[in-house]
Amino acid sequence: MGVSGCGKTTIGDLVARELRVPFLDADSLHPVENVAKMAAGIPLTDEDRWPWLATVGSKLAAAGNGGLVLACSALRRSYRDAIRAQAPDTIFLHLHGSKEVLGSRLEGRSGHFMPAALLESQLGTLEPLEADEKGVVVDIAGPVAQVMVDALAGIANAVKADGGTLLGASAGGASGTGASGTGASGAAGTQGRQFDVDLKAAPFNLDDAAVDWVNSTLESMTLEEKIGQLFINHNNDYSPEYLDGVLENYHVGGMRYRPGPSGAVQEHIRYAQSKTKVPLLIASNPEMGGAGSCDDGTFVSTHLQAGSHPDKAIARQMGQVAGVETAALGCNWAFAPIVDIHYNWRNTVISTRSFGNTPEVVVERAKEYFDGISESPTVCAMKHFPGDGLDERDQHVVTSYNTFGYDQWNKTYGHVYREMIGHGVQSIMIGHIGAPELSRHFRPGLADADIKPATLAPELLQDLLRGELGFNGLILTDASQMIGLTQAMKRKDLVPATIAAGCDMFLFFRNADEDFAYMLDGYKSGVITEQRLHDALRRILALKASLGLHLKAREELVPATDELARIGSAEHRAIAAGIADKTVTLVKDTQHNLPITPQTHKRIRLYGISGGSDFTMADPLAYLDVVAEELERAGFEVHVFKTAAQRKAAGEEGVNFMTVISEEGTGDYADKYDAAFVFANVKGFAQEAAIRIKWSTPMAAEIPWYVTEVPTVFVSLNQPNHLIDVPMVKTAIHAHAGSVEAIRATIEKIMGKSEFQGTFNENVFCDSFDTRL
Repeated sequence: MGVSGCGKTTIGDLVARELRVPFLDADSLHPVENVAKMAAGIPLTDEDRWPWLATVGSKLAAAGNGGLVLACSALRRSYRDAIRAQAPDTIFLHLHGSKEVLGSRLEGRSGHFMPAALLESQLGTLEPLEADEKGVVVDIAGPVAQVMVDALAGIANAVKADGGTLLGASAGGASGTGASGTGASGAAGTQGRQFDVDLKAAPFNLDDAAVDWVNSTLESMTLEEKIGQLFINHNNDYSPEYLDGVLENYHVGGMRYRPGPSGAVQEHIRYAQSKTKVPLLIASNPEMGGAGSCDDGTFVSTHLQAGSHPDKAIARQMGQVAGVETAALGCNWAFAPIVDIHYNWRNTVISTRSFGNTPEVVVERAKEYFDGISESPTVCAMKHFPGDGLDERDQHVVTSYNTFGYDQWNKTYGHVYREMIGHGVQSIMIGHIGAPELSRHFRPGLADADIKPATLAPELLQDLLRGELGFNGLILTDASQMIGLTQAMKRKDLVPATIAAGCDMFLFFRNADEDFAYMLDGYKSGVITEQRLHDALRRILALKASLGLHLKAREELVPATDELARIGSAEHRAIAAGIADKTVTLVKDTQHNLPITPQTHKRIRLYGISGGSDFTMADPLAYLDVVAEELERAGFEVHVFKTAAQRKAAGEEGVNFMTVISEEGTGDYADKYDAAFVFANVKGFAQEAAIRIKWSTPMAAEIPWYVTEVPTVFVSLNQPNHLIDVPMVKTAIHAHAGSVEAIRATIEKIMGKSEFQGTFNENVFCDSFDTRL
C-alpha cells in the first residue's frame, strides 16, 4: 500500500517472485468506468471505490493458502477495513517515502493514472497503519534491493507474530494474504505466478537463446515501436507504398491481408517481411483448408463437414492442406480451429463453422485439425473464447452472450479450452461475447449494465483464462470493427481497455492514426500499466520466436515461388473430393423418393435459392450453373426456374411475381416435370444477426408447394437449418459445400451410384416436429 510513486508495482512484483506466489495490480480490477474517470483526471468517489475494494478483498480471500501479493493504494483506514471484511488475514505492507523522494520518482515516470501534481492530495489523504492493523512499514529511500530485504523481513515477522510461518507470504506494495509453509523464499509446491508469461513453458517452450532475443528486442524498442507491436493490420492494398506507410508509421506486430491470387499474395507478404524491423506474424483464416487464404486455395471442408462423419481424420486432412497452402504463401499464423459448440440451431454465424453440438466432438476434431496444420510451420489461434453457439446473434453486428453458469460452462466450453490448452494451442482469439454468469462468479454483484464482452472483461481473461485455465500463450481480440465490441464504449477508451483487460494484440485498425494514438494515450495515462504492456510484448515476441522467425534472414521468411504449385494441387483436390463423398448427408427421405435417375425421372425442374449477394459481390447463383451442368452430364434433362427479377433483367416485359406464380403453378406441372430439385446455397456473413431463407418474392413460386405434384429433393450446400423453412419436403440432403466435388458427389448419391455416409446432429430438425415428417 502507499501513495502513487512509492513502488507498489515494482516491489510487489519482486516480492511475489521471491515468494513464488502470484502478483496482481489492483488497478487491473477497476471497472472500465473507473479507469475512464481516472484517465480523464476525474477523482473517484467512495461510491466508485467500494465495489472495487470488495473485489480486491475477494481476490485476496480466494487466494487461500496459495498466497497472493496485491498492489493497492489503500490510503484510508476505511478502505483497508473494506478489504479486511473480505480477507481478514491480509497483511499490509506500507511503502513509505518522503514527499521529496516520491515527487522525484513521479516526475520520471512515463505513464500512470496519477499526475505528479496530485501527490500533495494523496499525502493528505493517507492514513498510516494503526496499532491494531496487521502490517509493516518500509522506507523506500534506499536501493530496491534493500527495500526488498526489509519488506521480506517485515512480512516474515508479521506472519510469525500472527502465529504462522511464511511460505510464500503476502505483501509487497500493498496487501496480501498470509500463506502456510516455511522459508522466506517460498516452498516446493507453492503456486506459480498466474499472469506473467513463462517464456520457457508451453506453448512457447523457448530456449535460453530465444529468451535472450525476446528480452534484447524488447529493450531495443522505442515506445512507439512497442505500441505498434500490439496491432495486427488488415492490409487493404497490395502496393509497396501502402506497406511502407503501415510499417514506418505504425510498426505493427502482425498482418492479415485481403485474399487475392496466390502469386500476388506471396509477393505482398515477401515485401512486408523484407521491410519490417521485427519479423511479422502473418495471419490467415484457413477455416476450410486453403480456401479463403488466396483465390486459388483448395476448399477441403467446413468445420461442420469435418464433424459429420465417423472418420476424425477428415479434420486432420483439412488442417494439413491448410498448413501446406498457407505456408506456401508465407503465412505463419492460422486463425483456426474454431472451438465453438453449436447448441442453438438458430445461430448461423458458427452453424457451419463449428465441428458439432457437443464438447466431445469439438475437442476430438479440433485436436485433429491442430495436429494436421502443425505439420507446417504454423501456429494456431483457436476461437472464440468464452464460446459462441448459445446466442443466435452475430458479434459482427451486435454483442452476443454465452449464458451458461460457471459449472455448466466448465463442463462444456471450459472442457474444450482445457483440452486444447493442454494440447499445445499457442494463441486464443477472444470473441466480443459477454458471459454474465461467468463474470459474476468472479465479480459478485456485477450489475447487468456492467457486463462487458470478454475482450473488455479482465475477470474472464485474467481470472478465468490465465488463472483457472492456466493459459500461458498469446491472447488477441477478434476484429475490432465488430459492433459487439464497438457498442460497449467510446473507441478512445476501448482500444487501450482491451490490452488492460488482458488481450495482448488488437485485431485491425478502424482508423490507423486514431487507434494508434488511443493506444499510446492509454499507456501514457496508465490505463495500460508498464507491467501489462511488457507482458503483452513478451508474449508477442515469444510467439514469433517459437516459430523461429528470429533465426531466419528476411529473404528466408517467405518460401520460393515454386512452392505456390502446392496450392490447389491435384493431390489436394483429390482429398477434397474424397471428403465430399464421405460427408454428403441424407437427413431424411420419408417418402422414399430416392433413388432418382435419368431412367426413372428424366425431366428435372431445377430451383436455386440464395441469400442474395453479400459483401464479396460474387454471383449468389453461380453455383446453379455447375449443378445444371453436372445433372446434364449425368443424363438428366434440366429446366432451370427463373425468378421475376431474373426474367426482367433478361429483358422480358410484363412480368411480375404474380404472373410467375400463375405460370409456374399450373395443373400440368407433373406433365412437364418428373421431379423437382431445389439447391440452396444460402450465405451471408456479418450483415445480419441470423440467416434464414429469403424467398425471391412474396409467396414465391420457388417455395416447394410442388412437393404434392412430383418427387422433390432439397439440397443444402451450406446452412444445416433449412428444414425450419421447408418442412414440407420429404427428402433433404446436406451437401455442406457448393464446390464441384460436393455437387458431383450429391448427384451420384441421388442416383444411387454411391451410398450416403455423412452424419448429422439434432440441430437439423430445428426443434420442430414437422421438420421430421
